[in-house]
Amino acid sequence: MELKARKTFFEKEGYLVVENLLSAKEIAECQAEIHRLHQFAAGHESDADRKRADVARQHVQREPFAEGETQGDDLPVLRKAENTRQYSDVFHNLAQHPKLIAVVQELIGQDLLLFRSTLMFKPAFHGSSHGLHQDSAYWPMEPPNLVTVSIALNDATPENGCFKVIPRSHLWGMQSWGHIARQQDAELTDRKEVAKQQMDVPLSAGSALFFHSLMVHGSGPNATPNPRNTALYAYFSPQVRYVPQGGKPAEKTFPVVAGLGGKTELTLVAQT
Repeated sequence: MELKARKTFFEKEGYLVVENLLSAKEIAECQAEIHRLHQFAAGHESDADRKRADVARQHVQREPFAEGETQGDDLPVLRKAENTRQYSDVFHNLAQHPKLIAVVQELIGQDLLLFRSTLMFKPAFHGSSHGLHQDSAYWPMEPPNLVTVSIALNDATPENGCFKVIPRSHLWGMQSWGHIARQQDAELTDRKEVAKQQMDVPLSAGSALFFHSLMVHGSGPNATPNPRNTALYAYFSPQVRYVPQGGKPAEKTFPVVAGLGGKTELTLVAQT
């Protein structure tokens, strides 16, 4: 798909699939790093990694529907790891991967800030459902024009809980969605008219799904022996404002991943 056609498709449908964003070598590096982060979560790090592991343990979340369960080598069953760029060189660098940044720049402009750096896990046999939702319903950013990128680090299939999207739902406006984490046998939404419109987006390892932060999406459970791990990043342009609520700090500093005269970070201050 040509560059202009990709942007037109994204603006119309709310999502875009880009095949083979990562090489086989890069995928292997990411998978090895995920194993290392699980070791950190279990307290199995080396002395040299102690400081980094301490930070990582503050940002991992165990699978809420698999309490007390473990994987091979006595590793925990994790649901996600937030702020990965703070303790993982591999995922710090991936957030600024040239092929990834080039696509995001096509969609929202040359100057890019990073809002989120996360790993989402669907562990073998235990990966829970993620209810249908819009990212911007939970994010203190206005206008809600961010781009989320989900990079498949294993083959993502309907059987192991690949993403589901509702095309053109980014045009619905902001709505309320409730809890995202759902049990394996739970429906992804209580809204039947919405459930009928969801569509699976299977991805081969190394391919990526780009989607608008207002697009309704979710994922089913993973009851297979194959994990489904995803590197997830969200980007925005400087035209998006920080609008904290509920007593959150009035300013926040975001990493710059492209443009802005070579700055490495930018502090956004909420308007009063």
